[in-house]
Amino acid sequence: MGAVTIRDVVKRYGQYEVLKGVSIDIADGEFLVLVGPSGCGKSTLLRMIAGLEEITDGTIAIDEEIINDLAPKDRDIAMVFQSYALYPHMTVAQNMEYALRLKGMDRAERERRIERVAEILGLSNHLERMPKQLSGGQRQRVAMGRAIVRDPKVYLFDEPLSNLDAKLRVQMRFEIKQNHARLNTTTVYVTHDQVEAMTMADRIVVMNDGRIEQIGTPLDLYDNPANIFVAGFIGSPAMNMIEGEAKDGVFTAGDGTRMQLGSVGETVAGRVVLGLRPEAFALDPDGIPVDVLGVEPTGAETQVLVRLGGQETVVVLRDRLAIRPGTRIALRPEISACHIFNAESGERISPDRMALIQEGNLA
Repeated sequence: MGAVTIRDVVKRYGQYEVLKGVSIDIADGEFLVLVGPSGCGKSTLLRMIAGLEEITDGTIAIDEEIINDLAPKDRDIAMVFQSYALYPHMTVAQNMEYALRLKGMDRAERERRIERVAEILGLSNHLERMPKQLSGGQRQRVAMGRAIVRDPKVYLFDEPLSNLDAKLRVQMRFEIKQNHARLNTTTVYVTHDQVEAMTMADRIVVMNDGRIEQIGTPLDLYDNPANIFVAGFIGSPAMNMIEGEAKDGVFTAGDGTRMQLGSVGETVAGRVVLGLRPEAFALDPDGIPVDVLGVEPTGAETQVLVRLGGQETVVVLRDRLAIRPGTRIALRPEISACHIFNAESGERISPDRMALIQEGNLA
């Protein structure tokens, strides 16, 4: 078992508060990803679970046992670092074996575990090599293997793929998820890359400025962002945010561009931000005329940068199109897929909230 309970955790360095009362329940066997911009506190939280940072306030428990005062070696966790942290003078097998020797495990059991994990990670033919003889991807596998052989209750990953090239990152994402499916061990994974978060997580915790903005499954966060920050952070390319005013079911942007909101926004009035995903557009001769600022063909789709509502807007079209910068096209936004946010608070105005506003139960 490896359920992790984080309750009202605070971290301060002097007067500076890095974490501001974070609470998360992580189920046994869950793959949870902490994501957010640099400085949001995600790595600090991971290091507090590992015991590498002291907890200023609050509690962290594994299987209901509070571990605040336990030494890292007594927490039954294993951590994979961004920098691999391999011993350069030891072979692959020795690197994987080292923690097991410190625990006093007998040689036969050490060898059995190393052979099993090496087979899982495709390292069986590299056990006698030194780290300098390995590629970046192979070194990261060794770092993972060193964690897996310990058979801990919880795995902690601190941006383990950031030093790899794009192709290797994709491959390693797949391998980490495959290993999680085999081992079914609770995993807490930190990254600033929202694509990693979307493709790997059972649930994602979006953090910002030491606080949790939203927790949910990848698709839930994508389809139902709680606020402008989450909407802009989850998704690549990011959601387009167009400022304007809503009245009588019509959205008017700063440059006078008007869009019918229909039932999505018929109860909303005042200053709002209209959120539209890049894929929520289609070419339509009767649509909104926009100027093309840039074009990025990627093969399977074409990303077009246009000026819409007085703002630069990214549009993803699935066809191969002969569109050039400086030309004009007409677009039809899929308003049923839009999101409306309060311009002052940044909070999403959900359909339920719209209904309550209409009934006079909310301001």
